[in-house]
Formats: sequence, structure tokens, C-alpha cells
Amino acid sequence: MPYVITEKCLGERYADCVDVCPVECIHPVEHEGKPFMIIDPDVCIDCGVCLPECPIGAIVASVDEAPGDAALNKSLTPAAKEYEAKNGKATPRPPNDPPRRPDNTLVK
Repeated sequence: MPYVITEKCLGERYADCVDVCPVECIHPVEHEGKPFMIIDPDVCIDCGVCLPECPIGAIVASVDEAPGDAALNKSLTPAAKEYEAKNGKATPRPPNDPPRRPDNTLVK
């Protein structure tokens, strides 16, 4: 099962996960007018290297942990690929940069 980026990432987009992905399945996108990242479930090889990279813990290890977010990742994949083609890969934020959302905290 593919890994999933949850809506905890909405408005955050730390993007530390992008460079570690060996199959380049993590893409930036705008969702609800805010920066977001998604994992393309058709490309993800379930290697898990992205999981510890997210400083706010927005990535989960399976669709079963966040089925709604998994559906969102899948539905946003075409838009994310188009967004990335126009804007390039997401630039990672500094890992110690505080979360933009008050309901998020740094976990690493």
C-alpha cells in the first residue's frame, strides 16, 4: 500500500520528503488555495524513506490509516504533476521553521 500525505501538510509544505524519494512520487500542488504535497499512489513503492523526513508527521504508512487523505492524494495527482511541470519541485523549508498552522507541532 502506498504512503499517504495527510491534510496536516495543507498550508505547510515542508517538502523534506521530496529529495529522499527514490521514485520521485511526491509532488507539490495547491489545494484550497494553500500549498500542499501529495504522493502519487501509482508510483509509490512503499519504501518508507519519506516517513521520518516530515517534521510535522504529516505522512502515514498506509491508506488504511487515512483513507480520506489517500483519496485526496490520488485525486490531486494529475493537478500536482501539472503544477510541478509549471513551477518545478518544491523547495524544502528549513526543518526548524515553525509550523504555519497552530494545530501542527514539530515532531522531529
